[in-house]
Amino acid sequence: MTRPQLLRAVALLYIAQGLPPGIVHELVPVWLKSEGVSNETLGAMSLLSIPWAAKALWAPLVDRHGSPRQWIGASLALIGLCTVALPFLPRGGPLFFGALFGIALASATQDIAIDGWTAAVTPPVDQGRMNGVRVAAYRGVSLVVGSGAVALGAYVDWSLLLIGVGLLCLPLIAVTGVMVEAPRAPSQPIGVFLGDLWRWLLGQGPGPAAALVAFLLLYKLGDAAMGPMVKPFWMDAGLSVSEVGLVSVGIGTALTVGGALLGGEIIARIGLYPSLWALGGGAAVSNLVYALVALGPSRAGVYLASAVESLTTGMGTAAFLAFLTRATAGEQAGTRFALLTSVGLLARSLSGAVSGYATAAWGYPAWFALTFVLALPGLLLLPALRPRVEAGAQMPS
Repeated sequence: MTRPQLLRAVALLYIAQGLPPGIVHELVPVWLKSEGVSNETLGAMSLLSIPWAAKALWAPLVDRHGSPRQWIGASLALIGLCTVALPFLPRGGPLFFGALFGIALASATQDIAIDGWTAAVTPPVDQGRMNGVRVAAYRGVSLVVGSGAVALGAYVDWSLLLIGVGLLCLPLIAVTGVMVEAPRAPSQPIGVFLGDLWRWLLGQGPGPAAALVAFLLLYKLGDAAMGPMVKPFWMDAGLSVSEVGLVSVGIGTALTVGGALLGGEIIARIGLYPSLWALGGGAAVSNLVYALVALGPSRAGVYLASAVESLTTGMGTAAFLAFLTRATAGEQAGTRFALLTSVGLLARSLSGAVSGYATAAWGYPAWFALTFVLALPGLLLLPALRPRVEAGAQMPS
């Protein structure tokens, strides 16, 4: 598979991967906010991220049985079905949140297959640019589908929007046809498989493994803690529903995609370790910009904060994914990637879940400032990881 073919395949797969988070984290919260749902409930919806955080539990099943094509196709079918069903279910009822949970569960499952396949087939020399492309595709479709539909929410019935977004899953199933075969974990008893995984995790000793786990918990914590309150802040600052969508689509999409591609190019030119510092630090600063704007909200200030956050998030995420890709390459790539991402997602889900209560108690400026502080410990762990980052692998294969 040539480099251009691989780039196109990765872009298409990450468009498929970015769709369900756009539904759960972008589209549905604004829809519910427009119908009067409280910030506390919206913040608690971060618990829907638990399937993404727990996906390592069933990652060995995906790695050892079936093919990536089968897992991705079945997941997209379930995502489409649950999304189409949402408008017909009682808002806030068990079936409603059950459908949202089904979207999250199917999304987490296809993540295992897509991330594992990408880590297995991407040569180390292409990891920087490849992760720029995957972030651009993932974030771009998440914002376009979520926020683009939000912008239409002022003119089109929400039920039609959700049905339309759900039906997008059908053509995306065809994306699996571009996938080539990748190295797979050997067929072996689950005990042997997990034993190999454990030896991989502790291959550098308990100390470095603990540093890696701490880094995964903390590196993106600031972004995750602030994220659920960004759109409620926009609306409380006076932006209409259509403006919320246009800010994300017009400014956010272009800058996030551009930031991801720029981040991939920076990684390719200066190396991964300096990029983790520079691009992660930039993402942390964007939280501080939001805190300053929240002291005296204005349309111009909200647009500025959104622009800074979108650009730096794309760049920082490209660096973080390059780190994960390098760490997880090998025959157990899907399980390894799921395990490492699950660690960080768990902490970020919990921090997002309390964000609504924190802003209700302290206000937006204080919470946004605290999320900047939460972003710093992950950066401070980078020196402990430098030898393995620069060596090209954190752990033995």
